[in-house]
Parts: sequence; structure tokens; C-alpha cells
Amino acid sequence: MHQRNSFGFLPNGVRGLVMVFLAVVVATAAGCSSSFKRIQTWDGSAVDESQLAILKAPGQIEVIEVNGNEVGNYLMDDLALDYELLPGQNVVVFQYKTIWGKATVVERGESKVNVVESGRQQFVVDARAGEEYRFSLPEPQNQREAEAMMANFRAQLVDRSGRVVASSEAYREPVAAPTPAVTTAGVVATSPAVPVAPAGDLNALDGLKVLWERANADEKREFLRWAFQ
Repeated sequence: MHQRNSFGFLPNGVRGLVMVFLAVVVATAAGCSSSFKRIQTWDGSAVDESQLAILKAPGQIEVIEVNGNEVGNYLMDDLALDYELLPGQNVVVFQYKTIWGKATVVERGESKVNVVESGRQQFVVDARAGEEYRFSLPEPQNQREAEAMMANFRAQLVDRSGRVVASSEAYREPVAAPTPAVTTAGVVATSPAVPVAPAGDLNALDGLKVLWERANADEKREFLRWAFQ
């Protein structure tokens, strides 16, 4: 019997574009998993290696941003990555996640795994050039232990010698920008609107690309789970 795919509700032409788009995304991510370079965490030009610190993140850790710059835009779970840090104070925002196979029979279309994840956490680390930092994490033996751990999750950051240099805490939202000031003419100053191309100017594939770029890391992950169920 022919199995109806996840895109059965889409017209044939659009469905084909979606599948091509996803194939390119997954192929790119697969290539990255085997040959990923270290990830720069700041905007601007590269810095000599001797002037950097390195943060090594295991597969259970998704680094979301460093000093307000988003860096967690990778599509594969359980991917260990290295991040380049500039010397000085760095605020590292991350999330801890483990995946556990379901012991029970799953219904058609239902995910075969349970995901246990923490809320967002952050480190404030005074990075030193030439140093290497890694996460020190609790190691639950089963899903029940992992879930119990989430209520008060904490991680530590250690240097090459094993010395603890930072302990994580719950993520704190940045202070909101001040309310726009009223000009002398009595008009509130506002930021210019971001131009959006009319729907008629985009084909289906370009539209998907635009939506993908605007999605955050959580939305991208949920989309991929849905697409390949």
C-alpha cells in the first residue's frame, strides 16, 4: 500500500520544491558534521588563533548565543562543536538536551523518542587567550533521572586543568531598550519598517528560504521533526 508522505496536502509542484529544499538542507548539515571548522562567535574579521579561547560543547549542549550573537543555527542534534571566544568576559547562552528512545509501541506518525531538555542557561566566563574550556555535565542513567534533573539543572565550565571557572544559572533576558523618545515636534521616533516582498514576487522555494532564515533554532528543529516523521 502506498504510504502518504507528510506533504500530501501540498500541490505536486510545491511539494517537489519542499523536498528538494529539505534534501539540500540535510545534505549540507551532514557534510558539516564530518568537517566542521570552529565557529566564530562575533561579527567581524577572524582573529589569530593564538589570541583566542576555545569552548568545546558536547552533543548534549546547544549553544544558542554568545554575547548576544546567535550561533546555534545548526540542524543536527547531538553534534559536538567548538566555538571561538575572544579574550575577556563572554556570556554564553545554551540549552541542555538528551534524547531517549520510547520503550512502548508508538502510533503511526508519532515520534519514536522522548526529548528531555533544560530551560535556557547561561555562563559568564572570563576567557583567556590560548585556553580551552569544556562543559562538565551531570550524567543521567535513564529518562527518569534526566527529567528529575531538569527541575534544578546546572552545568559547570572547566579549563584544561579541570578547574571550575564558571557555573551556569538560569538565563536572564537582556534589559529592554528604553521607550522611544518624543521629538520636539511631538512625533514619536520609531525604527523604519523592514521591507517585506509581496507574496506574488516570491516562488514557493524562495518563500521557504525566507521563512527558514526568519525562524529561530527551536522553530527550525520542530519543522524538521515534523517534516521527517
